[in-house]
Amino acid sequence: MDAAVPEVPRRRKEDNPRRRLNRGMYILPSLFTTANIAAGYYAILQVTHGSVAEPWHFDFAAIAIGFAVLFDGLDGRIARMTHTSSDFGRELDSLADVITFGVAPAMLAWMWGFRQLPQDLGEMRTKLLQFGAVASFLFLMAGASRLARFNITRNPQPSNPGRPGRKYFVGMPIPAGAGVIAAGVHLWLGEPLTSWWSSLSWILLIVAVAYLMVSTWRFYSGKDIDFRSRQPFRLIILFAALFALIWFFSRYVLFAIALLYMVSGVFWRLQWIFRRKGNPPPAYREASQTS
Repeated sequence: MDAAVPEVPRRRKEDNPRRRLNRGMYILPSLFTTANIAAGYYAILQVTHGSVAEPWHFDFAAIAIGFAVLFDGLDGRIARMTHTSSDFGRELDSLADVITFGVAPAMLAWMWGFRQLPQDLGEMRTKLLQFGAVASFLFLMAGASRLARFNITRNPQPSNPGRPGRKYFVGMPIPAGAGVIAAGVHLWLGEPLTSWWSSLSWILLIVAVAYLMVSTWRFYSGKDIDFRSRQPFRLIILFAALFALIWFFSRYVLFAIALLYMVSGVFWRLQWIFRRKGNPPPAYREASQTS
């Protein structure tokens, strides 16, 4: 009789190294989301320790929120580039944004802009504390509503359409709103506001950001930039110059970027309104000509 040939065990599909690598890639975007949550938690801790005597805690909180904006942009882009998007990742990212870009900047805006006001303002200080708390709460609610609308809406369309082929957000994204708050605090290196008129201006800015987040105005998303393709040399030089400016002049450059992005939505909205008034619908033109 012939000797029995030992049967070679077949490799299961789960033992495929490429398949294991693909499964391992799913954790990569979640790592950046976890870093996002950690930055938000650190920012909240710093806010609770901030005071007039130790203003650097407020600045550290603002810087942490700035890094969280970077992490939030990376986790979504990496998920799209590696094709590892999942329902779990989207839900985790949404919850992380509520903490880092909702709770943390709302606490920072109130503690930095109103809680440290001098006692000699008297009744004015009490009113500013109350209005500041309401404005910070409106910011938090607007950010949470913005995230909820983003999660349930499929292919949302802004009220003022953009150019074909370009990607836009419907309403100001919550990381950008938190970036405006953080950039404003970082501009003053965490030194709290001490005058009633500066606190009043801070209230108006917070309310404006909250309104832009729940609006249906369009804001550029940058999703049409494909980093997997070859980028022009001019674009590389632009990013290098921007990085250098942020490194040496972070206070002014970051505040200017945040403010320009905020104003861009208002500019595009006004541009669309004036263009629409200058070019009325065909039915309106025919009616005006017949009359």
